[in-house]
Amino acid sequence: MKKPASLILTALLISSCATQHATPAPEGQSAAATDALDDYEGAAEVSDPIEPLNRATFAFNDKLYSWVFTPISKTYTTVLPSPFRQGIDNVYENVKFPVRFVNSGLQGNFKRAGQELQKFGVNTFAGFGGLIKQSDRIPSLKDVPLEDSGQTLATWGMGHGPYIVLPILGPCTARETLGLVGDYALNPVNWTFALGDHADKWAWIPSTGNTVRSLPDQLSKYNDSKANAIDPYTAVKSTYIQNRNNAAKE
Repeated sequence: MKKPASLILTALLISSCATQHATPAPEGQSAAATDALDDYEGAAEVSDPIEPLNRATFAFNDKLYSWVFTPISKTYTTVLPSPFRQGIDNVYENVKFPVRFVNSGLQGNFKRAGQELQKFGVNTFAGFGGLIKQSDRIPSLKDVPLEDSGQTLATWGMGHGPYIVLPILGPCTARETLGLVGDYALNPVNWTFALGDHADKWAWIPSTGNTVRSLPDQLSKYNDSKANAIDPYTAVKSTYIQNRNNAAKE
C-alpha cells in the first residue's frame, strides 16, 4: 500500500525552490522601493494565464512549507551535526551524476560531460563513495556548472511556456515541468522507488532520504526569495525565472 506521507516527501525532492540575490538600493531610492521593483523584475517574461489558481496553490504551498516541512527540517538539522549532513549531501549529489553527465552531452557540451565524469570518478573512488567531495581540491573540477534537463530544453530552443505553481513542488513552467520529469528519470536515487515494489518500505528510503536532506537548503532559498517582498507570489516567480534563465546561459 502506498504511503501518502512518503509520496509528499518524495514529490518535494524534485522541487525547484527559488533563490534570491540581494541587490543594494540605488542612491536616493529606498530599500522598500527597490524591493517593489525587484519583485517584478523578470516576472513579466513568462505568461501567467492561470494566475488566480497559481496564487491559490502558492498560498497552500506556503502553509505546507511552514507547518509541515519546516518542523521536519529543524528536526533534521538538530539531530544531525553539520559535518554529517554535508557528507550525506555529498553522497546524494554524487549519485545524481547521470543527470549532469547526460544533459551536458545532450547540450553538446562534451568538455563539461568529461568534467562530470572525472568528478564522479574522483569522488567515488577517492572520496569514499562520494562522502567527501575530493573534486573540490582540483581547480578544473571545483566549480563546474550543474546541468539539468530544463537547461537542455532551453538550449534546444524551447521557451518557458506558461508559468505554473505546482502543488508541493512550487514554482515551475511548462518547460521546466518536462525537465523535472527528465531529471527524475535520470536520477538513480529514484530508481528503487520507480522500479521497485511500492509496498516495500526499503524502496522509499533513498528518495525520502534525499527529500529530507534537501529540505534545509530548499526552504532557506524559498524564504529568502520572498523575504521583505510586497507581493511574495511575484517575488518568488521573478526569482525563479531569473535563476532558470541564468542557469541556461552558463
